[in-house]
Amino acid sequence: MAWSNSVVPEIQEKVAVLDIRDVVDSGERRLLELGYKQELRREMTLFKSLAISFSTMTLFTGITPLFGQSFSYTGPAAVVWGWVIVSFFVWFVGIAMSEICSSFPTTGSLYFWAAHLAGPKWGPITSWCCAWLETIGVIAGTGAQAFAGSQILQNIILLSTGTNKDGGYFAPKGVFLAIYFMLLLIWAILNTFALNVIAIIDIFSIWWQVIGGAIIVISLPLVAPTRQSALYVFTEFHVSDSTGIQSKPYAVIMAFLVSQYSLYGYDAAAHLTEETKGADKNGPIAILSSIGIVTTFGWAYILALTFSIQGIPKD
Repeated sequence: MAWSNSVVPEIQEKVAVLDIRDVVDSGERRLLELGYKQELRREMTLFKSLAISFSTMTLFTGITPLFGQSFSYTGPAAVVWGWVIVSFFVWFVGIAMSEICSSFPTTGSLYFWAAHLAGPKWGPITSWCCAWLETIGVIAGTGAQAFAGSQILQNIILLSTGTNKDGGYFAPKGVFLAIYFMLLLIWAILNTFALNVIAIIDIFSIWWQVIGGAIIVISLPLVAPTRQSALYVFTEFHVSDSTGIQSKPYAVIMAFLVSQYSLYGYDAAAHLTEETKGADKNGPIAILSSIGIVTTFGWAYILALTFSIQGIPKD
């Protein structure tokens, strides 16, 4: 991975007293080459960084609430192959991001990269736009995840007390809103903890999702009363009249939403580079590893759901 030796002279003067050769950590050494002073403690390992990046990506909370809606637009084929197509292009973004992360392993990550890569003329406005777009995305993403989590809990309560036909309890809007704010409050409290505590929670999260996901992917088709054929899962395509969409290309784009909504957040590892040991190497590895795990497990989960759909005649 090529490193740029461009530096900010004013900042470089402040760190010139430090001998780069005396710095053991390669990530911190790279910061000094950039003229960037190390401010945070490096306590994160590769696996902790991977755990946070993986947990930030919306594997089950992204697929579960949107699968049915995406399925309703075009049937199974667009959903199944949509995940493959979106994953393919996500890899290009992830590889490019990993390369830049290796060269600029700073906590500012995206807006810092934009400032340097756009050059002195366009750097300030590019960095400003990037920072605000990311801020808006984080706010919207947090709200969307809380909404998806509330939907999942709403359905868990319904299934635990009986289905719609059996008089199960379906949480009304007021209760749903209370669950929504409860999730936001829990997340806000968790984010007041030290990074090491959050890393431990995310390590539990990655094992919970990998092991739990594997159990679901394997057991769901096994316990399903009937299973759909491979021909149906991989080739069935139809635009449903109930959606009100007449355009097939537009319906396909809408069916891709479940994939687009789930495959983001892998840049979390880049935001932790100043707190990660050997961040110039471990940061990119965490980004690419999280993409690899989520794209693989996500497609397996979608296939398990699609093969296990009930009540649809086989062709």
